[in-house]
Amino acid sequence: MSTRIPEEVVEELRNSLDIADVVGEYVQLTKKSRNYFGLCPFHNEKTPSFSVSTDKQIFHCFGCGKGGNVFTFIREMEGVSFQEAVKLLADKSGHQLPESAISQEDAKQGNPEIQNMYEAHTWLAKLYHHLLRHTKEGKDGYELLQERGLSDETIDTFQLGFAPNSKDFTKKFLENKGYHPQSMVRAGLLSYNDDGQYSDRFRGRVIFPIRNHQGKTIAFAGRSVNGGDPKYLNSPETELFHKGKLLYNFDLARGEIRKQGEVVLLEGQMDVISAYQAGIKHGIATLGTAITETQAKLIRRYVEKVIICYDSDNAGVEASYKAANILRKAGCEVRVASIRDGMDPDEFIRHYGSDAFRNEVLDNSYAYMGFVIQYLKRGYNMNNEGDRIAYIEKVLDEVSKMEKPIERDYYVRELAAEHDFSVEALEKEIIDRRKKQGLGKDNNEYKSYTSYKEPKKKQSRLLPAFHNAERHLIHHMMHNMSVAHKVQDQLGGAFNLPEHQVIVTYLYAFYEEGHSPNPSHFMEQLPDDSVQNLVSEIAMMKLSSDLSDGEIQDYIKQIDLQKHQESISSLKAEQKEAERQKDHVRAAQIAMQILEMKKA
Repeated sequence: MSTRIPEEVVEELRNSLDIADVVGEYVQLTKKSRNYFGLCPFHNEKTPSFSVSTDKQIFHCFGCGKGGNVFTFIREMEGVSFQEAVKLLADKSGHQLPESAISQEDAKQGNPEIQNMYEAHTWLAKLYHHLLRHTKEGKDGYELLQERGLSDETIDTFQLGFAPNSKDFTKKFLENKGYHPQSMVRAGLLSYNDDGQYSDRFRGRVIFPIRNHQGKTIAFAGRSVNGGDPKYLNSPETELFHKGKLLYNFDLARGEIRKQGEVVLLEGQMDVISAYQAGIKHGIATLGTAITETQAKLIRRYVEKVIICYDSDNAGVEASYKAANILRKAGCEVRVASIRDGMDPDEFIRHYGSDAFRNEVLDNSYAYMGFVIQYLKRGYNMNNEGDRIAYIEKVLDEVSKMEKPIERDYYVRELAAEHDFSVEALEKEIIDRRKKQGLGKDNNEYKSYTSYKEPKKKQSRLLPAFHNAERHLIHHMMHNMSVAHKVQDQLGGAFNLPEHQVIVTYLYAFYEEGHSPNPSHFMEQLPDDSVQNLVSEIAMMKLSSDLSDGEIQDYIKQIDLQKHQESISSLKAEQKEAERQKDHVRAAQIAMQILEMKKA
């Protein structure tokens, strides 16, 4: 664990937080007995196997095995370092971190060049915004945004700016701040041409700052004001900016996404900003590319329901279909909005207003299969019998894959009524397709996001006696210091499994440093995530808190017996090798050793 933030500050923060409250902002939890359960945000599942213990202040997923404390959870969810997780939780809970801890962490962001990139983006975002709002140079950009219906409040919220139509305005500004042009090229802020000249990358453009999920500006998107080519220009990929991993406006939208229980996925920055101004504050967008699996998984960590609201032209419909399938694969419930008159969301909002956008577009969005049925119809002539049958065949292929019988029945009846087929004929087609796909039996374990079912343990196989003995003993050692001292005196680190040796070695050190039993605190001392996951699993075991000296001795005997047996096995292998080499004296000596060990 890093010492950049003082241990006493981390401990105070840890003790002031309830892990169930923090996790509950990301995962819908249901209390069962002493623990809380929900769907794991780290992998796709239909039955809750993600457990949160308020007693131990840890979490563990019995499905994927991931576990840890409140800091581990935030690190995984937000993709940040330990120190950044501490800062995020401090901000959430209103704790004030010491200035020394903050400044040291800010200086840590990778190497100095990375830190310079962050700082340069921050400076430029402020400069471009100032130019747009308060100078003559930014007048053209400001008027364009006003024509698009954006208020000053919205412009300020998104820190929209303007880059002057100059070759070296930004270059000179950055040089005056002490940044070398070569490093600013790597940051994506300047260009380097064939003549060996550095120049401004963004010129004569309205600037849209792109922030990472922690709210730091890491890139820009620019839109030409006076018809310059290209119309749109984005920052290139850099060490800070990986567009396939980020979502535009995610930092501002995250709270509203949790509140609404859904996210609206849009295509561009202006769509997101217009929707935000119209009161749709849970809108996000990809950054000039189709949605990636990484982005889809990130969305699924926060929410189930996604409304795709792309442009209504052919390209937008194709993009919606691809995005819908990627999101469904990630475990999302997908709906697809349809906008009339070939408009994009920004145009629709400006023409018809926010109420019409919410009521007519978002609230009337298609369920996934309803959208697919309309999507598959494209290119077919419904007045042609052959086309109509080919279309029905395609739709039946999709309907047959649906899990719930009630949904299949609904769409079968819709198809039958619309295209004058009998329900029985279509149902038979569905049954045949499901048999071919190996889906003959209906799966009755449908998604349940509120009901609790006892999680299935990841390890279904029976563990050897010594393995269980070591796990049980470690569990008690983490919760009772006197048990740990007794085991240390009698057994030390001589556990059979290497991962258990690592755990007890760190646990002895933890107690020697004066700490009290606390699994959540102990996890911060561990070297890697795999060990943390194992510790969380062991700590969550349901064992009696009472442990007699006799039971401790029984556990130790099981552990010693395994070592004894392994030693005998090793000697038997040596004996066979001696016999193979016809070293009969050596073989006899080893046989005596084995005999003595068995007597013992």
